[in-house]
Amino acid sequence: MTLKQLEAFYWAATCTSFAMAARKVHLSVSSLSKRIAELEASLGQELFDRSRNRAVLTDAGTVLVPRARELLTAAEKLRSDMRQALDLEGTCRIGVGELTALTWLPHLVRSIKTHHPRLTVELFIGIGQLLEQRLVDGELDFAVVAGRSSNSAISSRWIGEAGFTWYAATEAAPDVQEVDQRLFETMPLVCLPAGSGATRLLHDWLRERGVVPGERIVCNHWEAVAGLIREGLGFGLLPRGWADGFVGSQRLRRLRSEPELSSLAYFFHWRSDDYRAILDAMRELVQAEVRFERPSTDERVAKR
Repeated sequence: MTLKQLEAFYWAATCTSFAMAARKVHLSVSSLSKRIAELEASLGQELFDRSRNRAVLTDAGTVLVPRARELLTAAEKLRSDMRQALDLEGTCRIGVGELTALTWLPHLVRSIKTHHPRLTVELFIGIGQLLEQRLVDGELDFAVVAGRSSNSAISSRWIGEAGFTWYAATEAAPDVQEVDQRLFETMPLVCLPAGSGATRLLHDWLRERGVVPGERIVCNHWEAVAGLIREGLGFGLLPRGWADGFVGSQRLRRLRSEPELSSLAYFFHWRSDDYRAILDAMRELVQAEVRFERPSTDERVAKR
């Protein structure tokens, strides 16, 4: 019995498919299956029932899962303790929301490539609910998502907060200074769809103020939301810092509100049963680079 065999078994047991497990440990499916077969021969037990369309754990396999995790976690800690710095290689699959992609994601990727040049990075941009499911299924190594996960299979750690402010087009609302009920009655509200962290923030503010919006224009991309507001088709909340790039180009301006909009907390999410040292290394780099106030666009893009 070897650690590589245990690793192949563990991820096959906890991912949605052998193909996904093979990607996790950087093997072909046939090589993964061979290692599992070797482990079964060593233990004298069948760990998977292969008589069905999809292999499922046997009783022996179910018993082995937590024991395998303990051994792999201990081995990973020993390797980490014996090395001053991790030299990571393979593929790291990262999931982030659009706001992260628009602000500090390029800086994170540059940092990863600087510290771990042999590590290949794959990125997936999506909404929080989808990212969490891909994380549970083993398709992602970690994700940066707004809000703490309520899924018991996912662990979360706070990494930072994003601030939001109300904005309107400079030319479309030259006399408007503050967001009030009258503004909601005279201009459409441009916003993200239900389910996003920013929309939950918006609903909390509306409920606290007792404000009922009139017409809404719903769009699922921040850049499109900002574009609609810049063209004077409505007003809405936007991520501060990123949106201020458009303020500098005289296309947008901030509006006051009472109370001000709350910040939105973001968390580093990973599978609770993932023992690998790569997660600690990635979490440190994320914590060092996270900055939602930092725009990813330059002044030329902002002036378009």
